[in-house]
Amino acid sequence: MRPVLRVEEMRDVDAQALRSVSEETLVERAGTAVATWAVRMLGGTYGRHVVVVAGKGNNGADGRVAALRLRRRGARVTVFDASDAPERIGPVGAVDLVIDAAYGTGFRGTYRAPAVPPGVPVLAVDIPSGVNGDSGESCGEPLRADLTVTFAALKPGLLQGDGALLAGRVQVADIGLDAGRAGLWVIEDADVSRLLPARPRDAHKWQSALAVVAGSPGMTGAAGLCARAAYRAGAGMVRLGIPGGDPADLPVSEAVGTSLATEGWSSEALVMSERCRAVVVGPGLGRADATVFDVRDAVAQAAVPVVVDADGLYALGTGDEIGAVVRAETAKRTVVLTPHEGEFTRLAGAAPGTDRITAATALARRCGAVVLLKGPTTVVADAAGKVLLATAGSPRLATAGTGDVLSGVIGAFVARGVEPHQAAALAAHVHGRAAELGAPEGLVAGDLAELVGRWLSGVRR
Repeated sequence: MRPVLRVEEMRDVDAQALRSVSEETLVERAGTAVATWAVRMLGGTYGRHVVVVAGKGNNGADGRVAALRLRRRGARVTVFDASDAPERIGPVGAVDLVIDAAYGTGFRGTYRAPAVPPGVPVLAVDIPSGVNGDSGESCGEPLRADLTVTFAALKPGLLQGDGALLAGRVQVADIGLDAGRAGLWVIEDADVSRLLPARPRDAHKWQSALAVVAGSPGMTGAAGLCARAAYRAGAGMVRLGIPGGDPADLPVSEAVGTSLATEGWSSEALVMSERCRAVVVGPGLGRADATVFDVRDAVAQAAVPVVVDADGLYALGTGDEIGAVVRAETAKRTVVLTPHEGEFTRLAGAAPGTDRITAATALARRCGAVVLLKGPTTVVADAAGKVLLATAGSPRLATAGTGDVLSGVIGAFVARGVEPHQAAALAAHVHGRAAELGAPEGLVAGDLAELVGRWLSGVRR
């Protein structure tokens, strides 16, 4: 996992480092790293003109060190102080690179950056100036960077809000700081291999069995996508219960189908899940009053972890109502909530806003559950305040049914023995990475379920 340091955490890391190394040394390392990446962007330095916009703090000091290094490499460098920089850098054709070292992650206020000629690349130091280091919210008119060189670890503001759009490609430079105490972590491919148990030699289907309560008469598509994705993600057995459904209409031939009562099905669902290691509730259930009661009852009484999605989230209600359901029989299981932004707004009573990390963490604590807030950067927070991030999301996933696939993958990972918080984050990463194997245009949820198995097989190999 890659560490992500909040602004306050980064200050603590800096303070810890200054007990053994001087501030000048850290600035030298940071500035040298910036210069190294600047040379790569330029493709060489001789005859190149670089403009550095530098502020008064350490961010500006990093930029000035980079300017010195580039001059020694033969570049022509102009340094402007951020407080009196010109409104426009130019003219066109006279500048090869702009280094934005005006303000860092701790900046508060409004910043209007100089205009840069079209086609001139921008390298941001630590974070594009004017972007909040935690929320990613921009204030003023920051520059859009082609590359951001940040230090020690990623910052939340580079992964969400305006910062994710303004930072361009992000490169983390090691300058000798210890980021091991970070409160946020980004999931990587290697984590899937490390945390997802391989099937043992003596494996059998019930070792990773999953119960899925989903669908309703005439609405079995979501149930099918969820069950199929669970199988592709390694569930050995999927027991699929459809309230009011006809077993003859089951959408997945491999699933062991059960027709649950149209109303009052919660006790049947609990019996169905007795040999299963996790339960998924919600996709395609509908929003009838009776369904609301049954979802709440099933979640409250489940003896294994429960993943709640789609109509299941509607049934749970809002924050305090959810907390009452989730905390019933708490010792027996963890509940994972998987809202998209609209569902989150209903659950929390307010939209997540720019700082999605803080919003998801607050709802998780309020409800006593794991909250997976879907998005380009998916935030997975638990009730204790631990946060994992998945950055593999893409516009390819913006199509009906992909959320049902994600629920099936989470359920399968939990059934395979992964702790629910980690399972949700791993599943979000796999979900996005699998989509990359599909067509750039026209990817549908049915394709995605198959791609999940293909991507996981590639990681295992």
